[in-house]
Amino acid sequence: MSSSRYIFNNEDFEKLTASLLYISTSKYENDWQSIPHIHHFSELIYITEGRGFFALEGKKYQVSEGDLIIIPPDMEHTELSFDCYPLEYIAVGVSGIAFRDNKNLERFFICHYGTDTELLSILLLLLEEAEEQKAGYGAACQALLDVLLIRLVRKQELLPAHFTPSRMTKECSQIKRYLDSNFADSITLDQLASLTHMSKYYLVHAFTRYSGLSPINYLNARRIEISKELLLTTDHSIAQIASLTGFSSQSYFAQVFKRESGKTPAQYRKDLSGKSR
Repeated sequence: MSSSRYIFNNEDFEKLTASLLYISTSKYENDWQSIPHIHHFSELIYITEGRGFFALEGKKYQVSEGDLIIIPPDMEHTELSFDCYPLEYIAVGVSGIAFRDNKNLERFFICHYGTDTELLSILLLLLEEAEEQKAGYGAACQALLDVLLIRLVRKQELLPAHFTPSRMTKECSQIKRYLDSNFADSITLDQLASLTHMSKYYLVHAFTRYSGLSPINYLNARRIEISKELLLTTDHSIAQIASLTGFSSQSYFAQVFKRESGKTPAQYRKDLSGKSR
C-alpha cells in the first residue's frame, strides 16, 4: 500500500481578505453608455468576446477576448467597444484587496490569458452560482473568488495587498442612520443592499464588523429601545406599540422583546410603573 499525506499551512493565505461584492455580465449594444467612473473597491473585468479599449488613468489600452483587466480602488476608468467586434465581458467587484507589481506599486493590470480558459472556467462557475442562488450559494461564491484570486496571483506573479475601502465605514454609517430613522418601516436586506450598492452577503459581514450586530439584529435592538420608551411614557396598548415600532405582529414583538430584555412588554411596563410610584 502506498499513500501520500499533505500538511496544510494556511499562513500564506492570510493576505487574501477579499469579499465578493457582485458579479455581472455586459454586452456592447446601441444603448451602451461609456461614462468615466470610479469604484471604492477593486474590479476584475474578463473579456469574453469582442475588441475595444479601456481608458485608465487618461490613456487608452486595447483589449480583446481572453484579456483580464484589474482595476484598483478609486481609479477612474471606462470602456469603449469596436462596433464591428462588440465587447462582452464578466465584471467582478471585490473589496478588501488590491494588487501590486514586483516593485510593490499598487496599480492596474491588463493580463493576457488568450486561449488559457482556467480563469474563465472559475468565473463561469461563480456566475452560475450567483444566477441559480441555491442553498449556500453565498459561501460557494466566496470560495470560488478565493480560488480565482489565488490562481491569478500565481499566474501573473502579483502581490495581493489588503485594502479597506474608504467608503465601507461611510456605507455602514449610512445603513445605521437609515435604520435609526426608519425603524418603524418594513425593512429588508434587499432594500439596504439597494441603498448602498452592496451585495447582501458583503453588507451583512461589513455591518456586523462595524456595529457588532447584523443589520436585522441592530434594527430589532433599535425597535426595542424605542418601545421601552413608549411603554414608560405613553398609555398606548402593546399592539399599538408593536405597530409603531415596526414589528409585523404583537406576538413577534413580544417574542423579540422578551429575548432582548428577559421580560414581556406587559411585565416590563408593570415593573416600571411600580417603581415610579
